[in-house]
Amino acid sequence: MIADNTNLLTPEPYSFLGYLCNMLKSTLLKATNAAGLLIKERINSKFSISVKDGPNDLVTEVDKASEALIMGIIREEFPDHFILSEEIGEVKMDSNYKWIIDPIDGTINFANGIPLCCVSIGLEKNGQMIMGAVYNAMMNEFFFTEKGQGAYLNDQKLRVSEKDNVRHSCLVTGFPYVYLDMENGPLEVFGRLIREGVPVRRLGSAAIDLCWVAAGRLDGFYEHKLMPWDSAAGYLMVEEAGGKVTDFNGDAYSPYQHRIVATNGKIHDELIRWIHNTHQ
Repeated sequence: MIADNTNLLTPEPYSFLGYLCNMLKSTLLKATNAAGLLIKERINSKFSISVKDGPNDLVTEVDKASEALIMGIIREEFPDHFILSEEIGEVKMDSNYKWIIDPIDGTINFANGIPLCCVSIGLEKNGQMIMGAVYNAMMNEFFFTEKGQGAYLNDQKLRVSEKDNVRHSCLVTGFPYVYLDMENGPLEVFGRLIREGVPVRRLGSAAIDLCWVAAGRLDGFYEHKLMPWDSAAGYLMVEEAGGKVTDFNGDAYSPYQHRIVATNGKIHDELIRWIHNTHQ
């Protein structure tokens, strides 16, 4: 699934640290793969759907089954690790490691049989993202990244695009379930771009959006309101593919704040100016 050269660095061939790193990677890949295959099996089948905070903020029984499967695999190897997951929230533990889980990113797509949905799992150590995996099994696309070791799609190393002008770029965004009535809000920024002929896509999965920026298919992504599980794995994917990720002010990005700009780096500052309407 993943090329040999994505193996974690082992400081010493038989050190405990090296063994732990390999166990973390193995568990991440196993959990992401298992949940992705479950989603692939259940898409277009019958399943129950309920509503969370709004009429289109959905959760399905498959979201919950995927989450339980992922957590079971993690707990088997690392029962003392902190977990943050979309459906159950925080499972707090006194640990340096935190697993950030989106059991189905793109639930509306999944619920409607649209094959743009995925499993996304990020792994933090001491507050720093160290690994991430995103798997859209319907398209046979398994993305993996490790801090300092690059980002991969299946066995191919990823590299962001070379576009250097927003007007010539292909962008992607998303919209919150409840509209944010604010200056330079989601519709205003979207309208500003498309009125100038800039193609802006809306795929319905932030994790896939970020991975496709990392893969060079898209040149930039911005969104006004994300949760940690939406971006935890994907933002590291972009950075490790040579891109840049910040908040709307150009400051260092954290998945615990809502606003994100992720680009190939070459259009980054310009895209931020478009968002703030200072690009003229």
